[in-house]
Amino acid sequence: MNAMTTEGAFEIWDVHTHLSGVPGDTPEARLGKLLEYAGRLGIARLCVFMGMNWSYDPSPEAMRRDNDEVPRALRHFPDRAFGFVYLNPRHTQASLDELNRCVRDGPMVGVKLWVAQRCNEPTLDPVVERAAELKAPVLQHAWRKITGNLPGESTPEDVAELAARHPRATIICAHTGGDWERGIRTIRPYPQVHAELCGGDPTAGFTEMAVRELGAERVLYGSDAGGRSFASQLAKVLGADIPVPAQRLILAGNLKRILQPILREKGIHL
Repeated sequence: MNAMTTEGAFEIWDVHTHLSGVPGDTPEARLGKLLEYAGRLGIARLCVFMGMNWSYDPSPEAMRRDNDEVPRALRHFPDRAFGFVYLNPRHTQASLDELNRCVRDGPMVGVKLWVAQRCNEPTLDPVVERAAELKAPVLQHAWRKITGNLPGESTPEDVAELAARHPRATIICAHTGGDWERGIRTIRPYPQVHAELCGGDPTAGFTEMAVRELGAERVLYGSDAGGRSFASQLAKVLGADIPVPAQRLILAGNLKRILQPILREKGIHL
Protein backbone atom coordinates (compact mmCIF):
# COMPACT_ATOMS: atom_id res chain seq x y z
CA MET A 1 0.00 0.00 0.00
CA ASN A 2 1.28 3.45 -0.86
CA ALA A 3 1.79 6.07 1.81
CA MET A 4 -1.36 8.21 1.56
CA THR A 5 -2.71 11.55 2.68
CA THR A 6 -6.07 13.14 2.11
CA GLU A 7 -4.39 14.82 -0.88
CA GLY A 8 -3.28 11.54 -2.44
CA ALA A 9 -0.20 9.31 -2.47
CA PHE A 10 3.24 10.58 -1.53
CA GLU A 11 6.12 10.21 -3.94
CA ILE A 12 9.00 8.68 -1.97
CA TRP A 13 12.71 8.54 -2.77
CA ASP A 14 15.08 6.86 -0.31
CA VAL A 15 18.56 8.41 -0.11
CA HIS A 16 20.23 5.65 1.95
CA THR A 17 20.18 1.91 1.13
CA HIS A 18 22.74 -0.89 0.94
CA LEU A 19 23.27 -4.17 -0.88
CA SER A 20 23.95 -5.79 2.50
CA GLY A 21 21.37 -7.09 4.95
CA VAL A 22 19.05 -8.60 2.33
CA PRO A 23 19.02 -12.09 0.75
CA GLY A 24 20.52 -12.79 -2.64
CA ASP A 25 23.66 -14.28 -4.16
CA THR A 26 24.25 -11.49 -6.67
CA PRO A 27 24.06 -7.68 -6.54
CA GLU A 28 21.04 -7.64 -8.83
CA ALA A 29 19.22 -10.21 -6.70
CA ARG A 30 19.80 -8.14 -3.59
CA LEU A 31 18.69 -4.88 -5.19
CA GLY A 32 15.66 -6.70 -6.55
CA LYS A 33 14.75 -7.80 -3.04
CA LEU A 34 15.22 -4.28 -1.69
CA LEU A 35 12.95 -2.93 -4.42
CA GLU A 36 10.36 -5.60 -3.69
CA TYR A 37 10.22 -4.49 -0.07
CA ALA A 38 10.26 -0.82 -1.03
CA GLY A 39 7.45 -1.32 -3.52
CA ARG A 40 5.13 -2.56 -0.79
CA LEU A 41 5.34 0.93 0.75
CA GLY A 42 5.15 2.90 -2.47
CA ILE A 43 8.84 3.89 -2.49
CA ALA A 44 9.63 4.83 -6.07
CA ARG A 45 13.44 5.12 -6.09
CA LEU A 46 16.41 4.10 -3.98
CA CYS A 47 19.94 5.44 -3.71
CA VAL A 48 22.19 2.44 -3.12
CA PHE A 49 25.87 2.15 -2.25
CA MET A 50 28.59 -0.19 -0.99
CA GLY A 51 28.98 -3.78 -2.11
CA MET A 52 27.56 -7.02 -0.79
CA ASN A 53 30.49 -7.46 1.65
CA TRP A 54 31.58 -4.04 2.85
CA SER A 55 34.59 -3.21 4.98
CA TYR A 56 35.32 -0.34 7.38
CA ASP A 57 38.61 0.62 5.76
CA PRO A 58 38.61 -0.71 2.19
CA SER A 59 41.77 -0.94 0.14
CA PRO A 60 41.73 0.60 -3.34
CA GLU A 61 41.10 -2.87 -4.74
CA ALA A 62 38.19 -3.47 -2.37
CA MET A 63 36.71 -0.07 -3.20
CA ARG A 64 36.74 -0.91 -6.88
CA ARG A 65 35.19 -4.32 -6.28
CA ASP A 66 32.42 -2.88 -4.11
CA ASN A 67 31.70 -0.13 -6.60
CA ASP A 68 31.59 -2.56 -9.53
CA GLU A 69 28.76 -4.44 -7.82
CA VAL A 70 26.50 -1.38 -7.66
CA PRO A 71 26.25 -0.56 -11.42
CA ARG A 72 25.87 -4.28 -12.09
CA ALA A 73 22.73 -4.16 -9.94
CA LEU A 74 21.57 -0.82 -11.38
CA ARG A 75 21.60 -2.15 -14.95
CA HIS A 76 18.68 -4.41 -14.05
CA PHE A 77 16.59 -1.60 -12.52
CA PRO A 78 17.49 1.62 -14.38
CA ASP A 79 14.24 3.38 -13.49
CA ARG A 80 14.18 2.46 -9.80
CA ALA A 81 17.64 3.12 -8.36
CA PHE A 82 20.65 5.43 -8.41
CA GLY A 83 24.18 4.59 -7.27
CA PHE A 84 26.61 6.47 -5.03
CA VAL A 85 30.33 5.67 -5.21
CA TYR A 86 31.87 4.36 -1.96
CA LEU A 87 35.24 6.00 -1.24
CA ASN A 88 37.98 5.77 1.39
CA PRO A 89 39.79 9.11 1.75
CA ARG A 90 42.73 7.39 3.46
CA HIS A 91 43.57 6.49 -0.13
CA THR A 92 43.04 9.94 -1.59
CA GLN A 93 44.34 9.44 -5.12
CA ALA A 94 42.60 6.08 -5.44
CA SER A 95 39.38 7.73 -4.25
CA LEU A 96 39.75 10.50 -6.84
CA ASP A 97 40.35 7.91 -9.54
CA GLU A 98 37.31 5.97 -8.42
CA LEU A 99 35.19 9.10 -8.26
CA ASN A 100 36.09 9.94 -11.84
CA ARG A 101 35.56 6.35 -13.00
CA CYS A 102 32.17 5.88 -11.37
CA VAL A 103 30.65 9.37 -11.45
CA ARG A 104 32.32 11.36 -14.23
CA ASP A 105 32.60 8.38 -16.59
CA GLY A 106 30.02 6.04 -15.07
CA PRO A 107 26.39 5.95 -13.97
CA MET A 108 26.77 6.99 -10.32
CA VAL A 109 25.38 10.30 -9.07
CA GLY A 110 26.73 10.77 -5.53
CA VAL A 111 29.46 9.92 -3.02
CA LYS A 112 29.24 7.76 0.10
CA LEU A 113 31.83 8.21 2.88
CA TRP A 114 31.78 6.01 5.96
CA VAL A 115 34.17 5.38 8.88
CA ALA A 116 37.66 4.89 7.45
CA GLN A 117 38.65 8.53 8.06
CA ARG A 118 37.07 11.29 10.12
CA CYS A 119 35.68 13.83 7.70
CA ASN A 120 37.39 16.85 9.29
CA GLU A 121 40.74 15.51 8.04
CA PRO A 122 42.38 17.35 5.12
CA THR A 123 42.62 14.10 3.13
CA LEU A 124 38.93 14.60 2.31
CA ASP A 125 39.40 18.02 0.74
CA PRO A 126 40.40 16.92 -2.79
CA VAL A 127 37.59 14.34 -2.83
CA VAL A 128 34.90 16.80 -1.73
CA GLU A 129 36.20 19.48 -4.11
CA ARG A 130 36.00 17.04 -7.01
CA ALA A 131 32.52 15.91 -5.99
CA ALA A 132 31.37 19.53 -5.99
CA GLU A 133 32.82 20.03 -9.47
CA LEU A 134 30.86 16.99 -10.67
CA LYS A 135 27.69 18.22 -8.89
CA ALA A 136 27.64 14.99 -6.88
CA PRO A 137 26.23 15.20 -3.32
CA VAL A 138 28.41 13.77 -0.55
CA LEU A 139 26.64 11.52 1.95
CA GLN A 140 28.84 11.40 5.05
CA HIS A 141 28.12 8.97 7.89
CA ALA A 142 28.07 10.75 11.26
CA TRP A 143 27.35 9.39 14.72
CA ARG A 144 28.03 10.25 18.32
CA LYS A 145 27.97 7.03 20.36
CA ILE A 146 27.78 6.89 24.15
CA THR A 147 29.99 3.77 23.94
CA GLY A 148 32.61 5.65 21.89
CA ASN A 149 33.03 6.05 18.17
CA LEU A 150 35.20 3.96 15.90
CA PRO A 151 38.65 5.52 15.34
CA GLY A 152 37.70 6.98 11.95
CA GLU A 153 34.03 7.59 12.64
CA SER A 154 32.81 11.15 12.12
CA THR A 155 30.62 13.23 14.39
CA PRO A 156 28.31 16.10 13.38
CA GLU A 157 31.03 18.47 14.56
CA ASP A 158 33.39 16.90 12.01
CA VAL A 159 30.75 17.38 9.31
CA ALA A 160 30.45 21.04 10.30
CA GLU A 161 34.24 21.48 9.96
CA LEU A 162 34.11 19.91 6.51
CA ALA A 163 31.20 22.10 5.47
CA ALA A 164 32.99 25.25 6.61
CA ARG A 165 35.84 24.42 4.21
CA HIS A 166 33.56 23.49 1.31
CA PRO A 167 30.65 25.92 0.94
CA ARG A 168 30.04 24.79 -2.68
CA ALA A 169 29.61 21.13 -1.81
CA THR A 170 26.23 19.56 -1.13
CA ILE A 171 26.65 17.46 2.01
CA ILE A 172 24.21 15.02 3.59
CA CYS A 173 24.79 14.35 7.29
CA ALA A 174 23.74 10.72 7.49
CA HIS A 175 21.72 9.83 10.60
CA THR A 176 22.02 13.49 11.67
CA GLY A 177 24.75 12.19 13.94
CA GLY A 178 22.61 9.69 15.86
CA ASP A 179 22.30 12.14 18.75
CA TRP A 180 19.97 14.15 16.54
CA GLU A 181 19.21 17.02 18.92
CA ARG A 182 22.89 17.86 19.04
CA GLY A 183 23.40 17.04 15.38
CA ILE A 184 20.66 19.38 14.17
CA ARG A 185 22.08 22.29 16.14
CA THR A 186 25.62 21.54 14.97
CA ILE A 187 24.86 21.59 11.24
CA ARG A 188 22.35 24.45 11.43
CA PRO A 189 24.82 27.24 10.42
CA TYR A 190 25.74 25.48 7.14
CA PRO A 191 22.94 25.77 4.58
CA GLN A 192 24.54 23.28 2.19
CA VAL A 193 24.32 20.50 4.82
CA HIS A 194 21.17 18.40 4.94
CA ALA A 195 19.91 16.34 7.87
CA GLU A 196 19.15 12.73 6.98
CA LEU A 197 16.68 10.84 9.16
CA CYS A 198 17.71 7.20 8.80
CA GLY A 199 19.27 4.61 11.04
CA GLY A 200 17.87 5.05 14.52
CA ASP A 201 14.56 4.15 16.12
CA PRO A 202 11.51 6.21 15.03
CA THR A 203 11.69 8.56 18.00
CA ALA A 204 8.99 11.22 18.32
CA GLY A 205 10.21 14.77 17.82
CA PHE A 206 13.20 14.13 15.54
CA THR A 207 11.61 15.27 12.29
CA GLU A 208 9.68 18.08 13.94
CA MET A 209 12.88 19.54 15.40
CA ALA A 210 14.76 19.20 12.11
CA VAL A 211 12.02 21.08 10.25
CA ARG A 212 11.75 23.73 12.94
CA GLU A 213 15.50 24.37 13.20
CA LEU A 214 16.66 23.81 9.62
CA GLY A 215 13.57 24.23 7.46
CA ALA A 216 11.88 21.37 5.64
CA GLU A 217 14.11 22.02 2.59
CA ARG A 218 17.13 20.67 4.47
CA VAL A 219 15.69 17.35 5.67
CA LEU A 220 15.85 14.04 3.77
CA TYR A 221 14.16 10.68 4.23
CA GLY A 222 16.41 7.63 4.20
CA SER A 223 15.97 4.13 5.56
CA ASP A 224 19.41 2.46 5.91
CA ALA A 225 17.81 -0.70 4.48
CA GLY A 226 18.66 -3.56 4.70
CA GLY A 227 20.07 -2.62 8.12
CA ARG A 228 16.77 -0.97 9.03
CA SER A 229 13.24 -1.48 7.75
CA PHE A 230 11.65 0.93 5.30
CA ALA A 231 8.50 1.16 7.40
CA SER A 232 10.15 2.12 10.71
CA GLN A 233 12.05 4.93 9.02
CA LEU A 234 9.06 6.16 7.05
CA ALA A 235 7.25 6.47 10.37
CA LYS A 236 9.61 9.32 11.28
CA VAL A 237 8.06 11.36 8.47
CA LEU A 238 4.52 10.05 8.14
CA GLY A 239 3.97 10.19 11.89
CA ALA A 240 5.54 13.60 12.37
CA ASP A 241 3.45 16.61 13.34
CA ILE A 242 4.48 18.68 10.33
CA PRO A 243 2.51 20.06 7.36
CA VAL A 244 1.88 17.84 4.34
CA PRO A 245 3.99 20.08 2.04
CA ALA A 246 6.95 19.55 4.39
CA GLN A 247 6.41 15.79 4.28
CA ARG A 248 6.43 15.90 0.49
CA LEU A 249 9.75 17.76 0.46
CA ILE A 250 11.36 15.34 2.91
CA LEU A 251 10.10 12.19 1.21
CA ALA A 252 11.15 13.08 -2.34
CA GLY A 253 11.20 16.75 -3.27
CA ASN A 254 14.48 17.67 -1.63
CA LEU A 255 16.41 14.69 -2.99
CA LYS A 256 15.06 15.30 -6.48
CA ARG A 257 16.24 18.93 -6.26
CA ILE A 258 19.68 17.91 -4.97
CA LEU A 259 20.17 15.33 -7.74
CA GLN A 260 18.72 17.42 -10.55
CA PRO A 261 22.02 19.14 -11.55
CA ILE A 262 24.00 15.91 -11.93
CA LEU A 263 21.11 14.08 -13.55
CA ARG A 264 20.82 16.92 -16.06
CA GLU A 265 24.57 16.65 -16.77
CA LYS A 266 24.09 12.94 -17.48
CA GLY A 267 21.09 13.52 -19.71
CA ILE A 268 18.66 11.85 -17.29
CA HIS A 269 15.24 13.48 -17.37
CA LEU A 270 12.75 12.67 -14.63
